[in-house]
Amino acid sequence: MTIAHYPAVDYDVIVLGTGAAGLTAAVRAAAEGAQVGLFERAETVGGTSAWSGGTVWLPNNHHQKELGFDDSREKVLTYLLSLSHGLMDQALIEAYVDTAPEVASWLERNSPVRFDVLRGMSDYHPEHPGGMQEGRSLECTLFPFDELGNWAAKVTVGWQLTGEFCMSESSLGKKAPKGLPPEELARRRIRDERGAGQALVGRLLKGCVDLGVVPQTSCRGERLLVDDDGRVRGVRIAGPQGSFEARARGGVVLATGGFEHDPKLVRSFLRGPLDRAVSVPTNTGDALRMSMRIGADLANMREAWWVATIDVDVAGRGRVPWQVNSERTRPHAIMVNDDGVRFTNEAANYNALGNAFHVVDVHRFAYVNHPAWLVVDRHFVTRYGLAGFRPPAATPDWLIEAQTVEDLGDAISVPVDALQRTIVRWNEYAVDAVDPDFHRGESHHDRAWGDPAFGYTPQATIGPLDTPPFYATRVRCGALGTKGGPRTDGHARVLDVDGVPIDGLYAAGNAMGSVMGMTYGGHGGTLGPALVFGFPAGGHAAVRARM
Repeated sequence: MTIAHYPAVDYDVIVLGTGAAGLTAAVRAAAEGAQVGLFERAETVGGTSAWSGGTVWLPNNHHQKELGFDDSREKVLTYLLSLSHGLMDQALIEAYVDTAPEVASWLERNSPVRFDVLRGMSDYHPEHPGGMQEGRSLECTLFPFDELGNWAAKVTVGWQLTGEFCMSESSLGKKAPKGLPPEELARRRIRDERGAGQALVGRLLKGCVDLGVVPQTSCRGERLLVDDDGRVRGVRIAGPQGSFEARARGGVVLATGGFEHDPKLVRSFLRGPLDRAVSVPTNTGDALRMSMRIGADLANMREAWWVATIDVDVAGRGRVPWQVNSERTRPHAIMVNDDGVRFTNEAANYNALGNAFHVVDVHRFAYVNHPAWLVVDRHFVTRYGLAGFRPPAATPDWLIEAQTVEDLGDAISVPVDALQRTIVRWNEYAVDAVDPDFHRGESHHDRAWGDPAFGYTPQATIGPLDTPPFYATRVRCGALGTKGGPRTDGHARVLDVDGVPIDGLYAAGNAMGSVMGMTYGGHGGTLGPALVFGFPAGGHAAVRARM
């Protein structure tokens, strides 16, 4: 397989971005017989989707029905709208719920994508009306990257989830609670078999290549080409040899990710602090700017896919933000603010946790919980490790160690008395595995993210901090990506400020105003909508090209 450098400039459909949304749009359009131009700003393909766990939240899918899970359109709508707080567009939610099952089955019939139910993983708010403890989250099976030929080396790989295992084989999925044996890892290296986001992107990319769609890398969309009648006819692209115009008979699909790496856009739109972005650095709002220039309406601009992060050192990468998702949910760990007190349920889903970082004390006029501290003890780091650190290795300089709680309070400059009271209270209730202050461990979600050795019990997430030395590291509010972008309809068509579709323009993934409002449906709540709206975007544009 060869990697082409420059294409022709006339297409049926143009797709900007090679994350899950863009690849899905390209596969769908090509399967409909369209000639597709697929462009990627970075030198590599896959976007943040390739760095992710690769789980997709596709409720009411055929796999869960095969396993006997009782789901329905009505249950999914009830669940999502119970989380809306008035921020979800019901028509768009209905389009999502109606399309999700079709996307799961269509991709399996028409591409190399193969899904399994991520067993044991619940919705993020399973106790809400219509919520479920299992079945709606799917992941791709292992994919041998040797099937991609030269493209295998062109898929971007993050520093936290590298595709060595599937999410079902992690402590979350509990398929391999003791980890993968060395002989299995060695077997996977023979054909470069990868799981998680690598499997999802690899399978979608293979689907594109099989249909003759060859991504063009280092090609950044700059401006949309618009006729006098307002119809989008193509896009001006900055390529390695300069700018050129690519024209599309059917339409342009914007799938370039969010704007979390652009400080100006972050300041202008987001509702709270975003100190760290754990996404590919090319997410600087290209789709947002292009669509705004031609009068697109905007939606959900204040929201992001929030996540708690710590700064760690990774070999070959330097100091990078590390998502503390499962780490903060396990026993022998709490979070405190600079007043030395707990302020939230540490085991809550990572998107909801962002709200706790955005609380402002009106007297001090300060974010009272941001940045925060993750506090753990020797039992924790010995049993679970933390971002690659585990004794007897030397304590890294991003982690503060102290022999007593008093010394730790001094070291991190929080009130010692308050920190002592916080830990004493936590330890007293941890004996009975209860949290009267923030209800940690009461939700099935909390227990599922904890220590699998304790099953789905409160002990999976609640345990005392009683084994010195003690450790602390700064926690900052980060994001997997932003949720705001051009407003779309159920066909993923971009709408103008009067609510009228802009002829020939589509958006999907984090480039569109998210269907999810301020919430997160469940595991794969980011990638699920990326597939669901990439699917009609590619299909609708392909049909228009034949008109």
